[in-house]
Amino acid sequence: MTVHDQLMAAVGDHRGLAAADQLCVACVMLFDVDAAAISAVFDGINMGTVGVSSPTARIYDELQFTYGEGPCLDAVELRGPVAAVDLAHPDEQRWPAFRPALVAQTIRSVYATPVVVAGEYVGALDLFRTLPGDWHAETSAGALVAAQMATVPFMDLLAKESVAGINDPTSEAWAELSQFARAEVSQATGMLVAQLDVSPSQALVRLRAHAYATGRSATDVARDIIERRLRLDAD
Repeated sequence: MTVHDQLMAAVGDHRGLAAADQLCVACVMLFDVDAAAISAVFDGINMGTVGVSSPTARIYDELQFTYGEGPCLDAVELRGPVAAVDLAHPDEQRWPAFRPALVAQTIRSVYATPVVVAGEYVGALDLFRTLPGDWHAETSAGALVAAQMATVPFMDLLAKESVAGINDPTSEAWAELSQFARAEVSQATGMLVAQLDVSPSQALVRLRAHAYATGRSATDVARDIIERRLRLDAD
C-alpha cells in the first residue's frame, strides 16, 4: 500500500477539521515523528490551526502565531519545504523567539511543507520531532503527499459562496478561510481596538507582545481579555 493509500485510509470519510486531524495523526504514525499540525497562513501570519495530531501539536503550532515566526510561515513565503535538523545547535539562527520556545517544549527538529489550493499558498503541514537529525527523502516525499491531501480540508472549510471565486486572487475566500480558527484572538483584538483606540493590527501586536512577555499562548491571553480578567494598558 502506498503512502497516499495509507493516508487516504486514515482519513476515511472524515471531512473538514476532523479530516485534517486524522491526516496529522497518520503523519505521526507513518513518518516517525512526534507531532504534526496543519497551519492556515494568510498575509504572513499563522492565522489558524486546521488540524493537529494531539493537543501538544496545537501548542507547537500556536507558538508560531504568538511569536510571528516559524517554519510554516517560511514554507509559505519561500513556496517550498523548510527544515531544521537541530533547533538547539549554536549554528541554527532562524526563528530567535520561536526556536527556544519550541526547544523548551522538548522539540529539536521541525519540517514544514506548504499547502497549495488553486495556486494559492494557504498554509503548511508541520512535522515535529523530539530528537535532532536529518529529514530523510522518504519523509519529505510523504509530507508532500500529505500536504497535497490537506487541500481537501481547506476546501471544506471555505464557505460555499467563496468557492466560486477561489481562482480569483482578489476574492475574499482566502481571508474567510484564514479567520476561522482563532476566533477568540479576533474577538479580543476587537475589544482592544475599542479599549485602546488603536488599529486592529496594532491591537494584535499588543496581544501577541503580552503573550510573548508572559510566556503564554495568544489564545490564553485572548480568553482573559474576553472574560475581562485582563486589561492591557494604553501605553
